[in-house]
Amino acid sequence: MSERRQPLFLERESYRQRRTTDAARLLPVLGFLALGLPILWGGEGGRLTSVGVIYLFGVWVVLIAVAMLLARRLRRIDAQQDTPD
Repeated sequence: MSERRQPLFLERESYRQRRTTDAARLLPVLGFLALGLPILWGGEGGRLTSVGVIYLFGVWVVLIAVAMLLARRLRRIDAQQDTPD
């Protein structure tokens, strides 16, 4: 029959590098969805405008902080790859 395949083993560090890169690629999509959410709240009888503005600035600050952390992590990963072993 068919041969049994060995389980795929990824080193812990390369796995983390891939997940960090995936998170950096996904961040703009999540940010777009989070910033577009107040549009779905509705107009009349919806939430107050002040709550929406606070929400938008809160999401904006969180996106900046997450992007900063991801950039720092990606810079560290890039520096590790550039140095010869």
